[in-house]
Amino acid sequence: MSALWFINMDVDQLQKISLFTELPSQVLEQLAKHCRLKQYAAESVVFYEGDALSACLHVLVSGRLHIGRISPSGKETILRILSAGEIFAAPALFGDGKAPATATAIEPAVILTLERQALLDGFAQAPELALHLLCIFNQRLQQLHNQMHGLVSERAIIRLINYLEHFMANAGCVLTPGGEQIEAQLTHYQIARSIGISYEECVRLFRQLRPVVVYKRGGTITVTDREQLSALKATV
Repeated sequence: MSALWFINMDVDQLQKISLFTELPSQVLEQLAKHCRLKQYAAESVVFYEGDALSACLHVLVSGRLHIGRISPSGKETILRILSAGEIFAAPALFGDGKAPATATAIEPAVILTLERQALLDGFAQAPELALHLLCIFNQRLQQLHNQMHGLVSERAIIRLINYLEHFMANAGCVLTPGGEQIEAQLTHYQIARSIGISYEECVRLFRQLRPVVVYKRGGTITVTDREQLSALKATV
């Protein structure tokens, strides 16, 4: 685990995080006293599955995290790819305090932790913080429900299109001469493990999506026509 602590957290830094943006300055001042920032190098492990987690709220401030689990057979399943602003490691707050999966920095990342008691005190001062947090976890549950439903009932190519559309909406895109390039490197291996298919099938499905989707080695993906990609779900 390669990380560097930044002890001081000021109100301006805290206010830039969407979870805290709308809170009164006096609440932010109290929360900031109990926040810590930690920077991780690319490919370093934040925590391993089964690790004991400190009783804190965890927020990814910048960078991306890979959340995955290893089955008894040794096969890895990628559960999520986290982008900046997302909350993770919920059991640290509301569960058994053990990491449900392994979190690894895909690129240099900064993580904020806020002590649970300070968060509870923040709820008392600003009930809207608790409501906002509940909304986030409700959205997470809905996403998991949709993911499980998709794995059971949807064809693999539909799951792939939905996965690409999710990253276009959440990671963002850069407009290039060839189309919209997703601002995240998504390799065949990563995608296959995320949507429950083999590496070989993932490669084959990308070939089916040409020329609407162009995949380049290393995980650079460009969508030449977003509307046509969505329309493919009704025809494939």
